[in-house]
Amino acid sequence: MFISDNLAGIEKNIAAACVRSGRQRGQVTLVTVSKNQTIERMLEAYAAGVRVFGENRVQELAAKMDLLPGDIEWHMIGTLQRNKVKYIVGKVKLIHSVDSVRLAEAISKEAGKLGIVQDILVEVNVAGEETKQGVGITQAEALVHAICGLPGLKVRGLMTIAPYVVNGEENRPYFAKLKQLSVDIAAKSVDNVNMDKFRLLSMGMTGDYIAGVEEGADFIRIGTGIFNVT
Repeated sequence: MFISDNLAGIEKNIAAACVRSGRQRGQVTLVTVSKNQTIERMLEAYAAGVRVFGENRVQELAAKMDLLPGDIEWHMIGTLQRNKVKYIVGKVKLIHSVDSVRLAEAISKEAGKLGIVQDILVEVNVAGEETKQGVGITQAEALVHAICGLPGLKVRGLMTIAPYVVNGEENRPYFAKLKQLSVDIAAKSVDNVNMDKFRLLSMGMTGDYIAGVEEGADFIRIGTGIFNVT
């Protein structure tokens, strides 16, 4: 199996999941997680059609960005420290992992310097795992409300990292909860900020992305399922 074969299999699964859930294939973006992958392997994925890559570490993302084609769309999907914000704001399409007011303020400040608007997602620890980052599900709405009016920043939705499971179906309830949370938040307007566009969901990885798509994921983050070859 080659990277191109893995991608073809994943694409088939995504398309089938969209059909089952009454969605259009274009509603789901595959973010290819390239953490620890070489430039050569990433170029192989690029040659197979990948144009959206997600990185977990700021330094690795910045280094790869300079070595890969300019038409790639980059996403920051890992834990982000405030002192690293300046290296990625304005360079990535979406930051998936905002989990505090202070981090949002740092992004807002940097975006203001650049005169841009940075799209972000709020990371929610739906399962309440102690080892995972993200705000608790009961605090998520308050965090969104606290940061949605910051200049230079647009909160576009929510992200979660579900527990590691052998059977991806076990994570379906967590994805359903994230979806419902986004609906509840989007129904409210806070400080005259229109939340109509607050609907994007980043959920689902190699082991559970099919359930993620069926529960409404706009972004699925897959690394192992793409780069593991035999």
